[in-house]
Amino acid sequence: MIEERFDEERFDFGERVRVTRNVRNDGTYPGMEVGELLIRRGSVGNVIEMGTFLQDQVIYTVHFLDQGRMVGCRAEELIPADATWNPSRFEFHDKVVCKINLGIQGNIIVEQGVEGEILKVLRDEQPMQYHVRFPGKTLQVPESVLEPADPANFREPEE
Repeated sequence: MIEERFDEERFDFGERVRVTRNVRNDGTYPGMEVGELLIRRGSVGNVIEMGTFLQDQVIYTVHFLDQGRMVGCRAEELIPADATWNPSRFEFHDKVVCKINLGIQGNIIVEQGVEGEILKVLRDEQPMQYHVRFPGKTLQVPESVLEPADPANFREPEE
């Protein structure tokens, strides 16, 4: 995994960016319930500030003019506004399970039902692909072989 250094800004002040995952209130946004949707994935805003959180996470304050909100976003949640945008079913850090056995050269390396975590969404791949961390290994897999680990708490994307 590539880690961003504080002295290497990824986005500049005023740059238009797109958020790649739904942003929900974690309790720090006043006047809204915890878990309430603040910004829908795919929305475009402008970077107005860069700071750090817990001394090891770069946080960009992004002003989403259409929604009238300013929210903090991590670098991995943002892409340039003019970059190709292909909506995905899953997002960074989502827990997923395999719908089928996954194998390489006839050897099963991840059995059906094993839980993994989305590390990266490969939006330029068709069909949509993900880097998924399974116990002991990271694989690139298509969206069609994944399902939510906890369907009761999974929210399908609203396009």
